[in-house]
Amino acid sequence: MDADRRLRIVLVVVGIGFVAAVYPLIHLWPAGFRWQAEQPEYEQMIAAIYAVLGVFLLRASRDPLGHLSLIRFTMWSSLVHAAVMAVHAVADPGERAHLAGDVPALAIVAVVLAVFTPRRLR
Repeated sequence: MDADRRLRIVLVVVGIGFVAAVYPLIHLWPAGFRWQAEQPEYEQMIAAIYAVLGVFLLRASRDPLGHLSLIRFTMWSSLVHAAVMAVHAVADPGERAHLAGDVPALAIVAVVLAVFTPRRLR
């Protein structure tokens, strides 16, 4: 399988995950994906942003090299988001479950995108 096809598959998997998994995970595993105090409005906003990002990643899967800035934005924003959440999870003992929930989930997204995205155009 060539590198372009692998990146396309990664974009589809991440895109579907962002569209379909973010909001349900908040409710299925609150300790790992819901920050306290519970704020349904905030959760809906975050889920909506990730759903839109997921749709655009699905669209980018058709022509990954034409959407490198979106892919890199997703990679870097996921890494920064994970880092900020990790700091808060370490600082607040009541939020430590996030170190096994949304923190590694976003870090994995960042690493996988970094591994499968070309550094430069051919």
